Amino acid sequence: MDVLIHLFVALHIIGIAALLGGFLTQMKAMGRGAARFVPAMLHGALTMLVTGVILVGLNQADGHTVDNIKIGVKLALLIVILGLVYVKRDEETVDKRLFGLVGLLTTANIFIAVLWT
Repeated sequence: MDVLIHLFVALHIIGIAALLGGFLTQMKAMGRGAARFVPAMLHGALTMLVTGVILVGLNQADGHTVDNIKIGVKLALLIVILGLVYVKRDEETVDKRLFGLVGLLTTANIFIAVLWT
């Protein structure tokens, strides 16, 4: 079971890397007001959602305690991120503030995962 959990943790990290990497590649364009949500951001957020749900289930099945409040906060942030990226994915440019909000929420999600113990 540990191998399976570690596999999904790795996939979860790949998802966050795609989401954050897509954001970071658009930072220069954001300064010009030409940033857009790239497909990697949508796919990364979806990967995070699917692997996160699987990880919660696997950890509970393995008898580990899961902090439901922490998971709920992370899920809420991810749903907001996913909603924004999904709705605005076809637009040529996205407002700087909205694009920055996605980066801020993504970073907050990472810090919650690492620092909330």
